[in-house]
Amino acid sequence: MVDAAEQMPFTFGVAASSCVPASPFESAGAAFTPTDVKKIIDEMGAIGVAEVMNFPAVINGDPMFREIIKTAGWRRVDGHAPGLTGRALDAYLAAGVESCHESFAPDEAHEKRQKGMWVFLRQGSVCQDLVELLPTVLHHGPLCSAFCSDDREPDLLRDEGHINHCIRLAVEAGLNEIDALLIGSYFPAQYHNFFHLGQLAPGYQADVVVFDTLTGFRPSMVLQRGRVVARDGKILPSVVPQVAAPKSLYNRVRLHHVPSVAEMTIEPPTSGKARVIGVASGTVRTTSLILDVNDPANDIARIGVVERHKATGRIGLGYVSGYGITRGAIASTVAHDAHNIMVVGARDASGPADMAAAVARVAEMGGGQVVVVDGKVIAEVALPIAGLISEKSLPEVAAEIDHVVEVARTLGITLDAPFMSLSFLGLSVIPDLRITDHGLVDVNVFGVVPVAV
Repeated sequence: MVDAAEQMPFTFGVAASSCVPASPFESAGAAFTPTDVKKIIDEMGAIGVAEVMNFPAVINGDPMFREIIKTAGWRRVDGHAPGLTGRALDAYLAAGVESCHESFAPDEAHEKRQKGMWVFLRQGSVCQDLVELLPTVLHHGPLCSAFCSDDREPDLLRDEGHINHCIRLAVEAGLNEIDALLIGSYFPAQYHNFFHLGQLAPGYQADVVVFDTLTGFRPSMVLQRGRVVARDGKILPSVVPQVAAPKSLYNRVRLHHVPSVAEMTIEPPTSGKARVIGVASGTVRTTSLILDVNDPANDIARIGVVERHKATGRIGLGYVSGYGITRGAIASTVAHDAHNIMVVGARDASGPADMAAAVARVAEMGGGQVVVVDGKVIAEVALPIAGLISEKSLPEVAAEIDHVVEVARTLGITLDAPFMSLSFLGLSVIPDLRITDHGLVDVNVFGVVPVAV
């Protein structure tokens, strides 16, 4: 990835992953030690330590994370502190973490900035916190703030853009254009120690976005290192090199076996009452619900996670509310951060069979996203590179995403960006309730809990 990025008409900064796995409750494809993180910084020129997600470990003084943070030296250490305030936030900051893109409310974001932490205002396909958190900037100025996306699907990039979309939303919500442009360019350049970027001046690298008008912030021309690379929303021919992915990144879905229908079946608790993951559009935070899974009035679906890196055969099963799915199943190998197979299926007796068929198909493809009804695949997106990346162009992938989401709607799904929402349900470091191949994880107590109440 680093080698490929160096050839792109874009100034990349790669940070060394600090949380592989993200927590002890996830099964990733590898485990990074402080030595591994230091090697990425020293040998690959990483710009710092990436998102330290295991905030409970950091707060409690875990020696390994102290060493990982220490490897950054003078470089930045990115953070992940959802809902963190007070003395717990103080401990996290004292450990050396410097930023957060996971604030839940303006007061929380304001406290973080008061304490010197950088707050990134986020607008992605699922995480849409920018306008809600903007008052901290409107009332107290733009210092220690930047825009970020944190997962933006190809269709949203195609339709709305990237950071320019964040700038547009902020201006529409009342921020003046100059502050919006600073938060979208100069401040993030300063944060990441890109001191050769962020200004139009002698001696600065000429990475320039040209707008005909500030209304809409849609670029008419883009220059990188002084060379025109795009005009009117289209990349110029031959600007982006064709780089083949290494063969080692293919065939990365490695199952012990394709799960049977019985293995994808979770039996309702004797009492009927279960812990259920509550999801909603516009946020990655979940709620921990206690619902009667036998009550047809409750919006409940089945959810499963199948380990896909080391063929352990481990499967986690549970329930989720908020999808609206009434038949069939959807599955994906994009599942932050361990990227095991996530699958959601209907609550009725047909659900496990469709879930098993969905898992089988994404495994057969070497990764991707699928929609299944009555055991048949009716829509799919192939992601053969590491189970995460398509070989096709952005317009092609965006069209495929549009199609699978449209077909998923026929299953009754009402959730915005259902596949991107699904990808976050396996991330066991965002409150309240998550699911991994180890089972149901209560992030607030930082432990695996039973499904049955």
